[in-house]
Amino acid sequence: MAIQDLRVLFVSHLQLGQAATTRLGEPLASPGGDYEGLFKQYKRLFNSKPGKFYGRFSEDTGTSPFSAWLRDHLDGRQSFASFSERLLGQWEELVTQRDLEFAGPIMLVHETLADSEVVYLFLLETDSAMLLDNQLGLDATEVLSTSRLDLAARIELDDWRSEAAATNYLTLVRARGTGDLGLAFSDLVGFQSSVDVEQETRTFLDAVEAFARQSEPEDAQKVRTRAYDFCKQQHDLGEPVPIDALSGFLDEQEPTRFKSFVNEAQVMPEDAVLHPDHRKVKKLVRISGAGNGISLSFSSDLVNQAVYYDREKDAITITKLPKALKLQLQQYLERGKEES
Repeated sequence: MAIQDLRVLFVSHLQLGQAATTRLGEPLASPGGDYEGLFKQYKRLFNSKPGKFYGRFSEDTGTSPFSAWLRDHLDGRQSFASFSERLLGQWEELVTQRDLEFAGPIMLVHETLADSEVVYLFLLETDSAMLLDNQLGLDATEVLSTSRLDLAARIELDDWRSEAAATNYLTLVRARGTGDLGLAFSDLVGFQSSVDVEQETRTFLDAVEAFARQSEPEDAQKVRTRAYDFCKQQHDLGEPVPIDALSGFLDEQEPTRFKSFVNEAQVMPEDAVLHPDHRKVKKLVRISGAGNGISLSFSSDLVNQAVYYDREKDAITITKLPKALKLQLQQYLERGKEES
């Protein structure tokens, strides 16, 4: 990992109806050191965020000029400093025009990897902290939060600028609860969705389940578990799920079996790339539910081994109880005897 360019910018708009104020950090080329460590942490947060959105730049560069400015910078028509200043001006305009209450830093990073180039935009969170001044008196300050990231974007430059441009080179983190600020951030980068994550999750689950059912009974759960493991690995890397790679992971002896199955069943092309929600993919390996005062979750491979479901009685029998649960039940029943 190598940071080619990095800059931290700041916008404050806390008095509604008035103009925002801005501050600009120095543009840093190959800053290294602490910046590399901070950037690595934010990349980790970005990759681990669930519910990301996948898409491309809006073609309306008049309303969302970010992509045009980025292209000018990459083609050498403007410096990184000029590009980042324009970005700051656009963000200032958005929060002011929409009267959004906001104060915080933005970090723009151009990263060069061995085989690709990526641009990240992070809206950084801050936490209040106390420190001792030179006279050992307490003073309040704001520090960067390295555990929260609600708004961020990643642009895969090679995918965007290639002759056969990919359709999903722009990934957006927009957490629930960001509201109008989240919509403004989407407009800042000119995000246009091109992936229905819910539909792709259903497609993924249906394909894996169909493939598992046509496998030998003793292998069916192994298929589900390996599919979930692969999906989780890709999620941790911040990458989608290529069906070709998943096929090889599911069956190392016959690496093309799964992709041939989904292609022949016309579920999806064998070269498809999906973006399933890894939280919902967990259904492959866990069964869970809550309601009527009951919350229950267990590994699906325990069905008919330690968990038995009677459809006629609509009842579940559980054997081999966890020690902690068994102890709690015993203590509760003992208390009931003493109180009666």
